[in-house]
Amino acid sequence: MNASPHPEHRRTAIVTGAARGIGAAVAQRLAADGHAVAVLDLEEAAAQYVVDTITQAGGTALAVGADVSNGTGVEKAVDKITTELGAPVVLVNNAGVTRDNLLFKMSATDWDTVLNVHLRGSFLMTREVQGHMTQAGFGRIINLSSVSALGNRGQANYAAAKAGLQGFTKTLALELGKFGVTANAVAPGFIETEMTAATAARMGMKFDDLKKRAAADIPVARVGVPDDIAHAISFLASEGAGFVSGQVLYVAGGPKV
Repeated sequence: MNASPHPEHRRTAIVTGAARGIGAAVAQRLAADGHAVAVLDLEEAAAQYVVDTITQAGGTALAVGADVSNGTGVEKAVDKITTELGAPVVLVNNAGVTRDNLLFKMSATDWDTVLNVHLRGSFLMTREVQGHMTQAGFGRIINLSSVSALGNRGQANYAAAKAGLQGFTKTLALELGKFGVTANAVAPGFIETEMTAATAARMGMKFDDLKKRAAADIPVARVGVPDDIAHAISFLASEGAGFVSGQVLYVAGGPKV
């Protein structure tokens, strides 16, 4: 991990859903890039391991517990982050859940839960943070979409949420660009995480078998890992990405429409 910049020059980043998987990898990468990182997850205790990993490597991080779909909780979380780490100017909306089922079996609760975390959560977090970005004249918003935004059997709720995030991203780019704020989406393909392992279990498959089946359809002939997504987000959060906005980057091992 690179040495952290002087506090006066260090930027504060928030990564939601950062206790494990893609979020954890992104938090660690942004810390390595020199950001002070708020590791936000539903339970503060769950985020502490990632914080400890970052601080042991010489970085700066803070564990924050919040439900991103709760407006009051989001406001309190951002206030805490601003007080303890500084005004956040990088936001990675990664928090997400799945409630997969075929449409005729999907409950309204399953629909609402997924849309609330992905879409409402990203909206609330972005609305709360954008003022800090516009005041600073610099901001980076990165929303986690998915190849499922293109449609995926058994994921009507998840696909709708991820497609919605793409429209949300493009609108943010139009509204906030003149203030020095960019907004982009990263759409992962099959990534090896606890979430995809749980998918294999629901399908009654061994995880290795699911990965082999997925890799057979991927041009680079392998499934992704969280660091693949973290590398892409590192670039989009950087100074060098200032002329990239309103884009959806498919990190999926091959072309997507």
